[in-house]
Amino acid sequence: MHRMSTETFDIVVIGAGAAGMTAAAVAAAEGRRVLLVEHARQVGGTTAISGGMVWVPANPIMTEAGMPDSLDEARAYLRSTMPPLDDTRTLEAFLERGPEAIRYLEAKTSVRLQPVKTYPDYYPDQPGATAGGRVLEPVPFDASELGPAFALLRPPLPEFMLFGGMMISRSDIPHLRRMGRSAASAWHVAKLVGRYALQRLRAPRGTTLYLGNALAARLLKSVRELGVELRIGTSVTRLLTSEGGVTGVEIEHGGRRDQVRARAVILACGGISHDASLRPRYMPAGIDALSATVRSGAASSGAALAQAAGARLSAAAGARQGFWVPASTFSRPDGSPAVFPHTVTDRGKPGVIAVDKRGRRFVNEAVSYHEFVLRQLKAGPDALPAWLVCDRRFLWKYGLGSVKPFSLSTWGAVRSGYLKRAGTLAELAREIGVPPDALEETVQGFNADAREGLDTEFGRGSDIYQRHLGDGDRRPNPCVAPIEQAPFYAVAVRPADLGMAAGVVADASARALAADGTPIPGLYVCGNDMESVMNGAYPGPGITLGPALVFGYVAGRHAAAPG
Repeated sequence: MHRMSTETFDIVVIGAGAAGMTAAAVAAAEGRRVLLVEHARQVGGTTAISGGMVWVPANPIMTEAGMPDSLDEARAYLRSTMPPLDDTRTLEAFLERGPEAIRYLEAKTSVRLQPVKTYPDYYPDQPGATAGGRVLEPVPFDASELGPAFALLRPPLPEFMLFGGMMISRSDIPHLRRMGRSAASAWHVAKLVGRYALQRLRAPRGTTLYLGNALAARLLKSVRELGVELRIGTSVTRLLTSEGGVTGVEIEHGGRRDQVRARAVILACGGISHDASLRPRYMPAGIDALSATVRSGAASSGAALAQAAGARLSAAAGARQGFWVPASTFSRPDGSPAVFPHTVTDRGKPGVIAVDKRGRRFVNEAVSYHEFVLRQLKAGPDALPAWLVCDRRFLWKYGLGSVKPFSLSTWGAVRSGYLKRAGTLAELAREIGVPPDALEETVQGFNADAREGLDTEFGRGSDIYQRHLGDGDRRPNPCVAPIEQAPFYAVAVRPADLGMAAGVVADASARALAADGTPIPGLYVCGNDMESVMNGAYPGPGITLGPALVFGYVAGRHAAAPG
């Protein structure tokens, strides 16, 4: 048995997702010696497979782009879309320090962000909402800048790449849809494929990165350039404490346990989505929800580590404690189980509806993914699961779940049972276990409206967010089209979380709080480990990554400060 060794760093950060890498990079930029510990063999966590959206109101990048915003407008919007908070100080810290965090990261790290000018807040008719700019996205990144460290970066979900490894940007998608009828789009796609082919000569996948993978890559480059010591495949077994404060961590790697002493520990482990002991207390009663987040495999979540050190966790509140997305499940060719999050790729496009077990619609399919699941939960067992139903034309143009657009064959998805297919609506109804007459009546009613560009039942396409999700080539309503070209298809969707709103309660400086409300010396928390400042609401794209970067910055600066 080996003798346990003891090392010393100024700051230890646990978890190498967006929040953890931000905190580590900032602390290192402030001159501190930093250890970044990641249980998985690759960094990036859920950020690396995400859309990479970062929601920060009144940020300097949107200001420079001529898109006015103010914190007062943001406050008005959040008041209209969030349950009221008992204590607003942490939310105020997010709002007031958000612009500061973005300026710092752009100046001191390799993070580069750009405004998404036409991505509305999720409730665009509420006071203070914006049509775009509050949400930022990472500037595309050339992964060849990472050199051999590219292998350390978690890849995106395979279902969001083409040709086994090519990422595409949001602006590429319309070209892919039009390439058969537009010479300009065909040339655009040809250049993308040619570039990808050249990249594959020297890399295991495409090196032009977008979305969350680009953000994770930029943060990985930052921590490496700033001298952070990164240890992958390393777990934290417990926090070291003394006189009520945290003084370091006990780590395990390759069966060896050692201690690391530090002036501060920052938890950024990804939240409680996969914590079997804590997750159930925050789930709606009777719901066995999926998780669309990355499972690190660590034995203890950040929340569990913090709780053992005396930290307070969120009060239980059912559906309010999840950030929800409808998801479908399947097995990949290698046999591994997969969860596909139905965020923006299919539900809001023209020519698909969601039906419950009665064969009836229960929701406006083009609302935000979080709102979709809230309606699903409200509908109860009849909508668990729900079915997304479309026709041949829709499947070819937009895909459905893990079935990509322009798929020449759907045989594998049908054979596995993931994709249901039938020659008539009545046959499809029997395949998915709903009353045939009801499904036929639902589709007939929807089609009658859709031919006029209407949805009299749920008002689909009635605001700018919904229309943004649709297809701008479809007039007059980009969100509706008839379902009429056989064969017909369906995929089952269930509630899944994109992260939990519940977590460790923290103050405005990202310090973990004890049961009596006082900060625990030496313990900080950010990312999904931190109780969300959104109080269970999901007001816009990037409301997990926005606070992750901001409080990663806040934690890194405060932990690194003298004294």
